[in-house]
Amino acid sequence: MAGTLYIVATPIGNLEDMPPRVAATFGAADFIAAEDTRVTMKLLNYLGLKKPMVSYYEHALQKGEAILQRIEAGESCALCSDAGMPCVSDPGEVIVRDALARGIKVVPIPAASACVTALAVSGQDTSRWVFEGFLPVNRKQKKERLAELLQEKRTVIFYEAPHKLRTTLDDLTAAFGADRSITLCRELTKLHEEIWKTTLGEAVEHYRAAEPRGEYVLVMAGAPAGAADEELTLEQAAQRAFALTIEGFSASAAAKAAAQGTAYSKSEVYKQLLLLQQTAE
Repeated sequence: MAGTLYIVATPIGNLEDMPPRVAATFGAADFIAAEDTRVTMKLLNYLGLKKPMVSYYEHALQKGEAILQRIEAGESCALCSDAGMPCVSDPGEVIVRDALARGIKVVPIPAASACVTALAVSGQDTSRWVFEGFLPVNRKQKKERLAELLQEKRTVIFYEAPHKLRTTLDDLTAAFGADRSITLCRELTKLHEEIWKTTLGEAVEHYRAAEPRGEYVLVMAGAPAGAADEELTLEQAAQRAFALTIEGFSASAAAKAAAQGTAYSKSEVYKQLLLLQQTAE
C-alpha cells in the first residue's frame, strides 16, 4: 500500500509558533523532503528528532520522481520549505501535482503563511487579494508582469529578498505611481519584525538611506476604483498599448496589458495597435 505525502507548514520565524500537529507529523514520517536540509536540520534539532532527509529545492523535477517512488513503495513523506506553507511560490508544487496525478494521498498540515500573515496586519483591503509571489528576475518579463497588474483592483502581495528590494520598489513606483499605498512587512514573527504602511514614493526615499534587511512581504493596494473603472475607447486602449511597445514590450504583451480592465479583448486591442503602428511608420 502506498504511503502518504504530508505538506507540512513550518514557523515563518518564531519556533514557538510550532503547532503540535506539525511536530507530530515530522516525528511520524519515514523521511523528509526539504527545501534546504540545513535549515530543516535546525528545526529537527529543536524538536529533538532525527530523520532521513532529501532536498527537492532546485531539482524538483528530477528528485521528485525518487520521492514519489518511495511513497508508492509504502513510505510516508513530510515535505516542507524553509518557512511557512510549502508548495506556494515553491518548487514543491511540482511534486504535489505529480502525486495527485498518480493517486498518492496528499494531506495538508497547515500553520503560518507569510503572505496571509502580512495581509492580516497590513491595513490594506483584505476582502479581495491576489498573490504574485516573487517577480521575474528578467527585466522585460518583470515589466510585462507589472503591466498586467495596472488595472488590478484587488490588493496585490509580493515577496522580495533584501538585495532586490530597492529595484523592485523603483519598478513598482514607475508602474503604479508614487502615491500608491503599500505595507512593507519585514522579518515577520522574528526579533526585528517591522510592519510599515506607507506609499511607494516614501518607501523608495526611505530605502535610499536605509539598508534593506531580512525577507519582505509587500502588500500593495489595488488600483483606485475610479482609475480601474475608467471606460476607454478602443483607440485609447490601443494608444496605451502603443506606449508600452515604446517602452520595450512586445505587441502581444502590450495588447494584453492594455486590454486589462476594459471592455475589449486582447485581439481587438492588438488589431488596433497594428493600425497605429502602421500609421506611425
